Amino acid sequence: MGLVVPCGGEYHEGMLNTIIHGDPTNQPPLLIAHGLYGSARNWGVIARRLSDERQVIAVDMRNHAYSFWDDQHGYPQLAEDLAEVISSIGGVADVVGHSMGGKAAMMLALEHGKLVRKLVVADIAPVAYSHSQIQFVEAMRAVDMSRVHRRSDAEVQLADLGVEKALQSFFTQSLDVEGGRWRLNLDVLASEMPTIMGFPEIDGSWNGTALFLSGGVSDYVLPEHRDRIRARFPAARFAKIPGAGHWLHAEKPREFEAAVRTFLNA
Repeated sequence: MGLVVPCGGEYHEGMLNTIIHGDPTNQPPLLIAHGLYGSARNWGVIARRLSDERQVIAVDMRNHAYSFWDDQHGYPQLAEDLAEVISSIGGVADVVGHSMGGKAAMMLALEHGKLVRKLVVADIAPVAYSHSQIQFVEAMRAVDMSRVHRRSDAEVQLADLGVEKALQSFFTQSLDVEGGRWRLNLDVLASEMPTIMGFPEIDGSWNGTALFLSGGVSDYVLPEHRDRIRARFPAARFAKIPGAGHWLHAEKPREFEAAVRTFLNA
């Protein structure tokens, strides 16, 4: 790996940073992989609630939060990172992945299928998307850290840059106020954006049980994506959370938790 250590960072080459909720049970552990600009902390409420029945491990993906920084951010690498975590906790897990984390989770199942029991892919398909998220990198880069003494100072600046309110608080969860920097490798996420928006052309499929859970008002998983999903995941099931957009777990956390719990326990 081409490890990049940010100034003042506490980043080490090796396994992803994890936040563990609950103790091991007779159920497989649940691994949660967040989306672009997210972190394990974003999933705290859902992870804690689901940990009443099984241990839940939320990870910080590479180039995010407290995990290592690296100049590679492709889905084969992200899947390898997740495989390493699962191998360290017993060798098999249920996996939930949202957006970028959902693509990483799909890649994990396709390339390391024996490590995955059940798969939940939240609001993403194994396709290349034409839109980009580069505007948010540019907004975060534009924040004047000399004027940031608390998170709300950064939120005001992001608002002035046109970032909607829900995303302001989401992004500032990755802000190191004391260090005057983002806990996101913005340079690599920007350079790797075409890779993040894409999905590798790989042969093969995974025959395990998979739930593709989408937001009812999101346009990320379209009817025309279903044939491609079924080609890779023949046992795929589809469900929607009414009224939720792409950030379905944040917008409808109780409904998201209930859908995941029902699927895992079926």
